[in-house]
Amino acid sequence: AREQHDDLRKLLMWEPRGHADMYGGILVPPDHAEAQVGVLFMHNEGYSTMCGHGTIALATALVESGAITPTGVATPIGIDAPCGLVRAVAHVHENELAAAHASGRTPRVHEVTFENVPSFAAALDIAIKVPGYGSLTVDVGYGGAFYALIDAAQLGIEMRAENAAALAAAGRAITNAGRTALRSGGALATALGVSHPEEDDLSFLYGTIISGPPEDPAHHSRNLCLFAEGEVDRSPTGSGVSARLAVLHARGEVQTGQEIAIESILGRESVFHGRVARNEEWAGRNAVIPEVRGSAHMTGSARFVLDDNDPIGRGFLVAR
Repeated sequence: AREQHDDLRKLLMWEPRGHADMYGGILVPPDHAEAQVGVLFMHNEGYSTMCGHGTIALATALVESGAITPTGVATPIGIDAPCGLVRAVAHVHENELAAAHASGRTPRVHEVTFENVPSFAAALDIAIKVPGYGSLTVDVGYGGAFYALIDAAQLGIEMRAENAAALAAAGRAITNAGRTALRSGGALATALGVSHPEEDDLSFLYGTIISGPPEDPAHHSRNLCLFAEGEVDRSPTGSGVSARLAVLHARGEVQTGQEIAIESILGRESVFHGRVARNEEWAGRNAVIPEVRGSAHMTGSARFVLDDNDPIGRGFLVAR
């Protein structure tokens, strides 16, 4: 896709149809025998190895569009992503299912759960110098992609939506510092632990997740994820929640089977619930299998066109 069809990504993700923080997925035939669909998640810079909010949205859209017929109140959907098989389940209320059948329409999905790939804490308490921010301490977690994890308190920035720009700038700086260290090699690169045990092409730092106190005190925390070329996630980030669960579990702060609720920067209205479903020895590592649940909502359908005479319609981004 990157080498032969990247014009499609730019057409859909970039302006004038998208924007710098746009996210999407290209559906492809699955390679895994247990998957009903394959997906290449895409964004402003390229393609993602895994996306939790994309998985939740995709499972919802597959059922609500009629592409997959629900088998009951809980419909399993195997999704073949670059990181491996993601096992999703689309949940439909029983009365909604009955009403949909009676009226001949597709049912509305009220929630999606998915079991992610094995996730693990790659590194804990690593000191890294970040230009403009000094020496910071980060953890590194893998949940389908590698993330640097840091508490907003270290940055002196409150975890609120109105501070999103300042948090995003810090997150981009941390990601860039980590990527620079990994390119340079040496002790810090080794300490960061960004090494996938099976697939070398997954061994890169995808982004940074900054966490802080939640808006709703009943929830565990709130976080903001910066990924790809500094893209700001509006959701709590499913792969990021998985990475955070792995690190929290390694620290003894979340037990196997314990569920926590994590908000996005939008607050209490944008929440993913996550739990460590089980522990697993995987590729020589102590890993966990995270389960994440959340909801998505259809916002419309569209048919895009490209006018051959449109000089900028193939996609562009204005530097920010």
